[in-house]
Amino acid sequence: MQTTVHNSFQSLGLSDAILRDLAKAGFTDPTPIQAGAIPPALQGRDVIGCAQTGTGKTAAFVIPMIERLAAAPKGHPLALILAPTRELAIQTQEAIDKFGRSRRVFATTIVGGADMNAQVRGLRQHPEIIVATPGRLLDHMWNGTINLVSIKILVLDEADRMLDMGFAPQINQILEALPEERQTLLFSATMPADLKDLARASVKDPVRVMADKPATAAGGVAQALHHTTHDDKIKLLIHLLAQDQESVLVFTRTKHRADRLMRALGSGGHKVAVIHGDRSLSQRRAALEGFKRGAYRVLVATDIAARGIDVANIGHVVNFDMPNSPEDYVHRIGRTARMKAVGRATSFVTADDHGGLRAIEKLLGQRVPLAMGSPEAATVHRPSSAAHNTRQGDGRPGRPSGFRPRRPAHARPSSNA
Repeated sequence: MQTTVHNSFQSLGLSDAILRDLAKAGFTDPTPIQAGAIPPALQGRDVIGCAQTGTGKTAAFVIPMIERLAAAPKGHPLALILAPTRELAIQTQEAIDKFGRSRRVFATTIVGGADMNAQVRGLRQHPEIIVATPGRLLDHMWNGTINLVSIKILVLDEADRMLDMGFAPQINQILEALPEERQTLLFSATMPADLKDLARASVKDPVRVMADKPATAAGGVAQALHHTTHDDKIKLLIHLLAQDQESVLVFTRTKHRADRLMRALGSGGHKVAVIHGDRSLSQRRAALEGFKRGAYRVLVATDIAARGIDVANIGHVVNFDMPNSPEDYVHRIGRTARMKAVGRATSFVTADDHGGLRAIEKLLGQRVPLAMGSPEAATVHRPSSAAHNTRQGDGRPGRPSGFRPRRPAHARPSSNA
């Protein structure tokens, strides 16, 4: 059977209202993930989409969702979008606001760190779409302020990241509370083993849209690595910052190190902000908005922001600390070279990072090239067949609608995500 190639939004079967909104927003031609996912999603099919960050994935599920809900009866939440971080949830809300207003489809955002009462007031406005992080959604479900009985469409956005962050038990509880008869759209940049378990538990006869091979780095990213030591990292970063005036996103492994690096760069005269899990929602939004506007040239972040930063022109991503997993490397460097742009990604590698580097290179299927002036470390052995970790998941099938999860007596999920 011949596959239809969609090279324009007009060929995707969208309404004139959405097409006008797309044109107004500067959307000209669909990206591969949009061209592949929108038609089956419009038909009500389940979809598994694999695409790197920065490829227009959010629009790939927001646009068909709005089209399908525009003619649906109002008064109850009809769609649920789960996201791993506050930032990603807020940016998804912004996309819905952009494309949903002319179709009179509205959303509210339910994330940790925000006023619960304000969120309840938002729910009382009867939005068609709820955008949520798993922990805070469960808070509302336990309190009886959200019932998922009327949900017709579920989106699991950045599903691999949600599993990386330990949200599998919360996602399973949410799946149990959803109607079995629903459309499910699952999007991810990588396809680890536990994500395949989640897919089996949540989607039925899905259309698979592979815009990229899983864990493929964006084509416009020029990768490089520096062999260095822990003590020399700050000096090396300052040296790199002096070479140009590009906006720079710097990733650290811990919140403490992010704060310390922000202070060191600030004392050196750099305009810098920080974003991590201990910052309040208002602080994180102020840092991100300042970075977008150019008020800050450098944004220091932990991996909490790896999936939640959607800034058009980040010129350089620096892995000040190497990530904990190979998949996180892909997500980090995907913050630059978004939407077919070009950018750089530089990694600082110490003697402790050699095993992680081998795992990254195995996942990518290629070696990360050395930066100019950085000699190959004598102790590094980088075979292309190096092993990397796999994870096990515990996805479970959904239960009938109307189910409210019982609050655990002991450990609860954090609603700060």
